[in-house]
Amino acid sequence: MNRDVFITCAVTGSGQSHKKSDLVPVTPKQIAEACIEAANAGAAIAHVHVRDPQTGAPSRDPALYREVVERVRSSGTDVVLNLTAGMGGDIVLGSAEAPLPLSPQSDLIGASERLVHVEELLPEICTLDCGTMNFAEADYVMTNTPGTLRAMAARIQAAGVRPEIEVFDTGHLWLAKTLVDEGLIDDPVMIQLCMGIPYGAPADPNSLMAMVNNIPPGWVYSMFSIGRMQLPYVAQAALAGGNVRVGLEDNIWLDKGVLARNGDLVERAATILNAMGCRILGPQEVRDKLKLTRR
Repeated sequence: MNRDVFITCAVTGSGQSHKKSDLVPVTPKQIAEACIEAANAGAAIAHVHVRDPQTGAPSRDPALYREVVERVRSSGTDVVLNLTAGMGGDIVLGSAEAPLPLSPQSDLIGASERLVHVEELLPEICTLDCGTMNFAEADYVMTNTPGTLRAMAARIQAAGVRPEIEVFDTGHLWLAKTLVDEGLIDDPVMIQLCMGIPYGAPADPNSLMAMVNNIPPGWVYSMFSIGRMQLPYVAQAALAGGNVRVGLEDNIWLDKGVLARNGDLVERAATILNAMGCRILGPQEVRDKLKLTRR
């Protein structure tokens, strides 16, 4: 069991949750305020996506990231910023019978373009989705090839940013080990186990522990599940030796029929952890643990 736990809050994500809850932040101002709210509730890390302010659709516009980061940094709130670098790896096939040409919903760009906002804004952490998978929808493939990941990892390393390796299945963990062995990711290695997302690793304890038991000694890991399994996974994470992620990216409910704010989910996670006898780490303790460079 891990008794010194840090909490990450994934404040908005890139899915359609904003159509199900008006508490999901959409504009840069709302997203920045959500990061501050999560930090005040006990989150050491805020994981950030951005959205089109008019439509709520996922975006990778560097100007939107810049506004979020500048608002958080100028607020005086101490929180570790973790910007996604997962956007731009989306392939949507035309149909089952005619996969080509690809659907206009596809968004597939090169490694350098996926990291423009990271290299400009230099967050302490950015994500590296370590693999390709069928991702819930009928003809959507989340695409992260070994070649693309090697190129991205090298640029992230050169920028002095810590990658959070997002692992959705056992093969992704294997690829993460390969990148570390090749010297493309520095110690301490940080991974996020992403459970219960169709069609990656299911959110059952056996699947989780199959990955936990294959994490090399010295790696720092967090984990989460989606929907109604998010809050039970707070306890599961600590029991499995890891750290915790909650937030509206992965779950919009606090209780049955009760929509959550990001701060609500962080507070509930803190309550669970405190009841288990855990100590919740603050941002500076996380920086020391992960050897982060604060800007």
